[in-house]
Amino acid sequence: MDGPSTNAFIEAVPLPALIVEQGLRIEAANCLASEVLGGALAGRLLAMVIRAPDVLDAAEAALREETPQEIEFDISDGRHMRTFSATTRTLGAGFGILLVLRDKTEALEIGRMRTDFVANVSHELRTPLTAMSGIIETLKGAAGDDPQAQARFLDIIGEEVARMNRLVSDLLSLARVESGNLAERSPADIRKLVSQSVELLSGKAVEMGVKISVSAPESPVMALVDQDLLRHVFNNLIENAVKYGRSGGKVDILIEETDDARPRKGRAVAIKVSDYGEGIEPRHLPRLTERFYRIDRHRSRGMGGTGLGLAIVKHAIERHRGRLLIESIPGKGSTFTALLPVA
Repeated sequence: MDGPSTNAFIEAVPLPALIVEQGLRIEAANCLASEVLGGALAGRLLAMVIRAPDVLDAAEAALREETPQEIEFDISDGRHMRTFSATTRTLGAGFGILLVLRDKTEALEIGRMRTDFVANVSHELRTPLTAMSGIIETLKGAAGDDPQAQARFLDIIGEEVARMNRLVSDLLSLARVESGNLAERSPADIRKLVSQSVELLSGKAVEMGVKISVSAPESPVMALVDQDLLRHVFNNLIENAVKYGRSGGKVDILIEETDDARPRKGRAVAIKVSDYGEGIEPRHLPRLTERFYRIDRHRSRGMGGTGLGLAIVKHAIERHRGRLLIESIPGKGSTFTALLPVA
């Protein structure tokens, strides 16, 4: 293939691509390949560009046998390891081969996430089911004639059923918000939505000895939102602050209009929920919104947590083109901020 037509051909390939000639020297490469492999590639030996023996073997076999080859290999960009598949196709006798790269890192990560998700859900359901199974066997045997034991065990079964209901409800909420299947958005006063959540959780706050205070502008703070979904967000953030920050005795909620720090994002409303409890160690902060991630698994379960709340909160806020910010100082408390664009 002559120079101009070779370059036009390789640039038309919508994936990182190389033309490799006899001797495993790169004849041409498109811009996408240069971005992945770095620098000017034409004229260099393939072995100096992709340091993966399996890829070299596949390229040699394709040049020799003129049959398609496919191999997976890893490339480090200095910070992360990325997995690619390399596919070869012959261009005809004397014209070398076309080597196309596909980045499979994200697909493999999604597969791992799905596997972990199924394992976590199975574990979360197995725990209450195992407990109830044991209780039923006990009720059939030794506790069969003991009314007090029966009442106690029935209370436990009720708690475990409630835990499974919360888990199923959160799973459905997470599926809905991740799918983007939101209700029609409508203008709403953020102050009113927060006030409704505070009223809903006031009984629990009193029970735990926590005082909730709200500071908000006097005039309405309007935003275009899925109101039910945002109520879920505020309910979760305020309930977490009450439960996990109760040692501080108070929860402060601040609603204020501000500028989103990101370029060209314009005006936003910040809803800051602060507690004064134990706080969170810095190493946990980046993972708090992962599904089923818990700092203290036993404590979370004891408080009725499913491990999905903050994952739902993060996705719900992002579906509104907003951001969730988390700040915490161990021993002093935590602040969760929902940053939403205003109407």
